[in-house]
Amino acid sequence: MANALDLEEQEQLDQIKHFWKQYGNAITWALIVVLGTYASWNFYQYWQRSQATQAAALFDEVERALQAGDAAKIDRVFAEMKDRFGRTAYAAQSGLLAAKHDAGAGKLDAAQATLAWVVEKSSDPGYQAVAKLRLASLQMESKNFDAALASLGGAFPAGFDALVADRKGDVYALQGNKAQAIAEYQQAFKLFSPATEYRSLVEVKLSALGAEATGK
Repeated sequence: MANALDLEEQEQLDQIKHFWKQYGNAITWALIVVLGTYASWNFYQYWQRSQATQAAALFDEVERALQAGDAAKIDRVFAEMKDRFGRTAYAAQSGLLAAKHDAGAGKLDAAQATLAWVVEKSSDPGYQAVAKLRLASLQMESKNFDAALASLGGAFPAGFDALVADRKGDVYALQGNKAQAIAEYQQAFKLFSPATEYRSLVEVKLSALGAEATGK
């Protein structure tokens, strides 16, 4: 009986050896790929968390520098943010804050350059849209109307159409293009919700151009 069991075990062992000889390499490589993918995913998740933590710390520095009015530190920290964490949401937020500071200090060229960077580099369509609207406003201040219209061109995320139309109306009004300005303001008025206070401001702009808001 013992010999029969030994023979059966030996037969099973031989089958396993044969199977492993035929498929062992494939199984080994498959395991390497699976384990490697799992390890890479874990490392990527760790790297993402590490990047976010470091970017958040730099963003805090940007905010503190803004509160202190330390222009040199703002420029230095924001430059580091762009260099190390340029694709993060913190970088886009820092850019919007830095541009606002520069614009308030009369450094319009620097503010426009920062907003253009946010438009180009941000991975968030919402931050890109805000940067485009602010950039267009600064370009209007600089009387660079064609550039302002270019900034307002292209696709915007849902919810920004009314603001874009209103800003285009501002550009055309400054250019003296009354008909086009009225058309854009009318579009903005229609798109803004009746509960939005800004809608009343658009109505005032239309009245100033001798037009009545339609679609009430």
